[in-house]
Amino acid sequence: MDNQPDWRSALHSERDDLKARNNYRELRTWEKREGKYVWREDRRFLNLSANDYLGLATDMALHQEFLAQQDRSDLIDDFGFGASASRLLTGNHRQYDLLENDLARCFRRESALVFNSGYQANLGILSALLGPQDQVFVDRLSHASLMDGIRLSGARFHRFRHLDYGHLETLLAKYGPGARHKLVVTESVFSMDGDTADLPALVRLKRRHQALLYVDEAHAFGVFGRRGLGWCEATHTIPDIDLLVGTFGKALAALGAFLTADQPFVDLLVNRMRPFIYTTALPPILVHWLRFLLARLPDLRSRLAHLATLSGQLRRELKAAGLEILGNSQIIPVLIGDNDRALQTADFLQGRGYQLMAIRPPTVPEGTARLRISLTANLDWDDVRELPGLLRKFIRATPGKGRP
Repeated sequence: MDNQPDWRSALHSERDDLKARNNYRELRTWEKREGKYVWREDRRFLNLSANDYLGLATDMALHQEFLAQQDRSDLIDDFGFGASASRLLTGNHRQYDLLENDLARCFRRESALVFNSGYQANLGILSALLGPQDQVFVDRLSHASLMDGIRLSGARFHRFRHLDYGHLETLLAKYGPGARHKLVVTESVFSMDGDTADLPALVRLKRRHQALLYVDEAHAFGVFGRRGLGWCEATHTIPDIDLLVGTFGKALAALGAFLTADQPFVDLLVNRMRPFIYTTALPPILVHWLRFLLARLPDLRSRLAHLATLSGQLRRELKAAGLEILGNSQIIPVLIGDNDRALQTADFLQGRGYQLMAIRPPTVPEGTARLRISLTANLDWDDVRELPGLLRKFIRATPGKGRP
């Protein structure tokens, strides 16, 4: 027994190290959501940290419309609240087939496949389709789920500088020849920087180098495009994206994710994607709700337009206040610099009723701690009008490393 490792002491040491570097996280319990507000400890906060971009999570009229369409007496018999099995056993309710047909029709693709989460989708798709004979070229700021899936696959991978497609082409020319498959991987809207990929440029590169293109639309699906299908629709590149992944847990405020692709990709994933094969299916009632939301996306264009206008106005005012911001989407990062200063700024704003969080390494690179303002369509200009002035005043008055 004396030779056994002291796990408790080691874990306490690691925790204390995180605290010393102002990089420690804790779960916070929120008591309720109320439109654009969240409540904690009997205090109301304006929610600027959600990915509920269309404001659907608390749209009670939409929820009531969905329920009114159901025969309440048959609702539990038809759907239940759990699938009780993986899709390859008895969890593949007919609602899955209907949703995947709807997705394939919307995107005008051969096929679609639904998953339990965006993380599961990226992890499973990439690890199932790739192997040691393949070469992957991934934007350096791509989401952790993309990087984890690539690493799990065993493929050789190369990270190109963020949005630097000249660097990408150099890597494709150097490492692409001789590979079984070449895959270029990117987010469309980057979750922590709020900027967008140049998808037409990536399409040209993938054609020139005979590569496949994988695009994660997690933060763009529901927000961009004439029908709300994402940045691929807005840039008219849907037919040229070999593997297009989107999520239902952000703009659609639900749960799950999907892939649209040619049928052979989907067939292979059903047979080889371990997180898909060995995971209990989503509840059928949820899949039915997702079909309802997908059908209504084209009717929500006024929300998309309002969100774009609000985002542009806040960006202009933040820049006018002398703050350093990134991106060109509904995600607006305000760069602070060091962790301690970012935490102090977040605490200051929370004290004034804004729910904003400090984003720190390893989520973002060292020295680039930030506040991530996440705008939603149920916000108005009056809600955020005072934010640029408050940020400017506090940041300039607070000493710290990094951005002034």
